[in-house]
Amino acid sequence: MGTAPSPQSSGEMEISVESGTGQKVVRCSGKITAASTELLIKTVRPLFQESKSVVLDLSGVSYLDSSGLGAIMRLWATSKQAGSKLSLINLSRRLKDLFTLTNLSTVFENVEHSGM
Repeated sequence: MGTAPSPQSSGEMEISVESGTGQKVVRCSGKITAASTELLIKTVRPLFQESKSVVLDLSGVSYLDSSGLGAIMRLWATSKQAGSKLSLINLSRRLKDLFTLTNLSTVFENVEHSGM
C-alpha cells in the first residue's frame, strides 16, 4: 500500500484509510451503528472523488445495525453517482448472512464469494 493509515475514531468504531495503486482501502473495526455512521460517511464519501475504487475492509467489524447498513447503501449510491466502485471485503459469516437476508448481497458481488 502507498501511504500509512490515518486512524479516526467515533468511540464505537475506528477507521483508517490506506492509499494503494488505483484504490483506497478503508479498514473499519468495532461497531457500525447510528452512533458511528456519520464518521463512516464523512470519511468515505470524499474518497470517491479521489479514486475510482474504494474498498471497505470489514474484518474488524463486530456489529452492524440497520443504520450502519443504510450508511453503506448510501455510500454505494454515492459511489455510483461519482463513477466510482465500492467493494466490501472480509465480512464475517454474520455480516454475510445480514447482506443475504436483506437481499443486498446482489449489490455487492463479493459478499457471497469472498472466500470466508
